Amino acid sequence: MVMGLKMRKTTTSIKKIQDPVDDRIFYIVVYIIIAFVSIVVAYPIIFILSSSFSSPNAVYAGKVVLWPVDFSLEGYKAVFRYPPVFSGYLNTIFYTGAGTIINVVITLLAAYPLARKKLPYRNLLMFMFAFTMMFSGGMIPNYILLRDLKMINTVWAMLIPGALAVYNMIITRTFIQSSIPDELLEAAKIDGCNDFKYLFNIILPLSKPVIAVITLFYAVDHWNSYFDAMLYLNKESLYPLQIILRDILILNTIDMNTIQDVELALLQQGLANLLKYSLIVVSTVPILCLYPFVQKYFIKGVMIGSIKG
Repeated sequence: MVMGLKMRKTTTSIKKIQDPVDDRIFYIVVYIIIAFVSIVVAYPIIFILSSSFSSPNAVYAGKVVLWPVDFSLEGYKAVFRYPPVFSGYLNTIFYTGAGTIINVVITLLAAYPLARKKLPYRNLLMFMFAFTMMFSGGMIPNYILLRDLKMINTVWAMLIPGALAVYNMIITRTFIQSSIPDELLEAAKIDGCNDFKYLFNIILPLSKPVIAVITLFYAVDHWNSYFDAMLYLNKESLYPLQIILRDILILNTIDMNTIQDVELALLQQGLANLLKYSLIVVSTVPILCLYPFVQKYFIKGVMIGSIKG
């Protein structure tokens, strides 16, 4: 009887320790902060989306707060009325797809041998890779190099110069080194597996999280790339989407010194403001659709690749 009372008292005290009032207050405060941060992050996205579906006058007058005002598709019509938009989309899809494949392949081919502890001069090679993160030849030498290689005004100017991001390679190398034990390689060699079979049959299937992460990083970088196109491309048929959208925005920008009809100027200014939001949606939504497919790997790949090693 006494033992039973002691057990109940012990159980009650453990429950009090496990769920004190302070913990509940802490959780409430954390949830409030998370809710506030979520609202702060989500509101600009909602505002941009609502503004893109509002009328030019409503956007110019600042009437849009949360929901679309005077629902209109004028912004999207103005964007897709410009013929080069479709070629820009196709070019960007090609640059993103082909460039990401090249990036991921070269990153894996560089990261795997550097993850092998027995690689000769491994530390020296890592130093040489890391050195390029801090020092580079500069814009003009890069342009001269691509010109001499006959890459100016070709698709290769958008694919080859950034074929390897050292930061992503370090993440991949650290993931392989910290997550895949060396004993696995020894066991594979006993079974007659060479380095290529080990890489393709064992390393790649086990590295899906980090591959998904670097794929997303590279794809977003290619999708948003415009500066290289400004430097190396002069043919409109090769322009990516970002350059085309920039040209649309410039075409609809008003020079205040040339205003003759005030009413027309206000209408054009309203359309220019509306175009800003429509262009953001047009250029952002397609790449956002990629994220759900890699979400389950994203956190795991980034945390393992950045904390360990």
